Amino acid sequence: MTRIATRPYSFRHAEMLRQSGVHPVLARLFAARGLVDASELSSEFSSLIAPSGLLHVDAAAVFLADAIDAQKKMTIVADYDCDGATACAVALRGLKAMGAKIDYIVPNRFEYGYGLTPEIVALAVREKAPDIIVTVDNGIASIDGVAEANRLGIEVVVTDHHLPADKLPAARVIVNPNQPACGFPSKNLAGVGVMFYVLLALRAELRRRGVFTAENQPRLDALLDLVALGTVADVVKLDANNRVLVAQGLKRMRAGRMHAGIAALFRVAGREARKASPFDLGFAVGPRLNAAGRLADMSLGIECLTTDDAGRAWDIAQQLDGINRERRVIEAQMQDSALASLDHIDPRDNTTLTIFDESWHQGVIGIVASRLKDKFYRPTITFAPAGDGLIKGSGRSIAGFHLRDGLDLVSKHAPTLIEKFGGHSMAAGLTIRADNLEGFTEAFEAVGKASLTKSQLERVLETDGPLEDAYFSTAFIELVDGHVWGQGFAPPVFCDTFRVISQRVLKDRHLKLQLEKNGQRYDAIWFGHTDALPDRANVAFRLDANEFNGRTSVQLLVEHAEPA
Repeated sequence: MTRIATRPYSFRHAEMLRQSGVHPVLARLFAARGLVDASELSSEFSSLIAPSGLLHVDAAAVFLADAIDAQKKMTIVADYDCDGATACAVALRGLKAMGAKIDYIVPNRFEYGYGLTPEIVALAVREKAPDIIVTVDNGIASIDGVAEANRLGIEVVVTDHHLPADKLPAARVIVNPNQPACGFPSKNLAGVGVMFYVLLALRAELRRRGVFTAENQPRLDALLDLVALGTVADVVKLDANNRVLVAQGLKRMRAGRMHAGIAALFRVAGREARKASPFDLGFAVGPRLNAAGRLADMSLGIECLTTDDAGRAWDIAQQLDGINRERRVIEAQMQDSALASLDHIDPRDNTTLTIFDESWHQGVIGIVASRLKDKFYRPTITFAPAGDGLIKGSGRSIAGFHLRDGLDLVSKHAPTLIEKFGGHSMAAGLTIRADNLEGFTEAFEAVGKASLTKSQLERVLETDGPLEDAYFSTAFIELVDGHVWGQGFAPPVFCDTFRVISQRVLKDRHLKLQLEKNGQRYDAIWFGHTDALPDRANVAFRLDANEFNGRTSVQLLVEHAEPA
């Protein structure tokens, strides 16, 4: 059941924004998203929070500068998702530009699991013989792996953004905005954002040492297309600081000043980089990169982002596109079997969903969990076999239920159930013994029952209310598209009552509509929906500039509708 609601906003804050020169409708939208000051809308690079506020970033800069001076061998240990791949590419390109002897490994997720484990340290020693390991987008939970590196005389710099446990690894330096005592105002940096900040601090340290001047220092803004991609794809909250990073990256893409791999991924996805949007990064470019880590080896994705050879980038992008197609087929099959397994269960009787299937693929369970969470609006964990009597789970959550904290509660109430876990409020991963599945399911449901109210289990579609007739225009769409919207800074969804003039099902999958309000008629489409609407309906919609035969017109993208 979905309920349409209108976002509340402070009229005073909207008026303050309007008086600062913000368009009146945008002032209302921004106020509804918690903005008070127009300065928070700045997308200029100079508006970034200074690196100095990030705990230990200066220590990391000094340590890395000394290591570069001594020509020590560094190896990056990357994570296998889009954030990890972009963070690895940013670290490789940035550290190399500052004179580092640098290489990387990205472990196969199915052999080595997640994070810097002792096995991955052994692999790094065997293949790269590093003096220093730098983790990107992982490491904050790698207590055993860091201990093993220390035992072998390898120093470790952890750069991560995941939530830490009670104990931190004994790394030489840890840079993570979410570690205890870090007062950095933006806790929402992605792993790639943390690495970018380390590079900013390192460059400043090398300037202090006279290695570079302001004139000949490496241009780190050239990495912002990678930073933007990783930030959007990791679905972190787009606070004011992250919006600057994403806006600057999009600006480079639209101007054609992006890396060869990103240009190739846009092309293979059939998207125009000159009109790059957060939607493109999250739903077209990011998934093709993520597919490598899900089904194959993310080193292919990292090569795509680190090659400067456009031909090679295009070859890899086509391979990634093929892997993504395969991922979609596997995902559809898994989703069908997941829904079949729920046939005898009414999800409304539960506050959580936990599903395991012997035939499922570890690399795709996160996407299936996300789809099921969207369908049933319950915190959902899907499990796949992991060998040696273990199963791996990937979870996705709903507003009001902190998934990592929920797993922490399970582990405290029943310490023997979970082998290991980690993650965020909305996404987490875990490993359990297969014979503990029933016990875990019951314990997780008990946490859900204790935490979630009936109203929290109802999907609420927040809208921005009606839109004045004058703003159903391509000019207004352009104005809206000039800002960065995404996770935690939701794109505008309006809602109003329309008369349904006509409706038909398109390609057996979508509802094509013509709607009328105040004598004006609008084309609309509801993707993935085929049930007919009544003559009058309350429609929640986004505005879209639809290009057809060289003509651009306003189209409404329906998010939800109900009888008026």
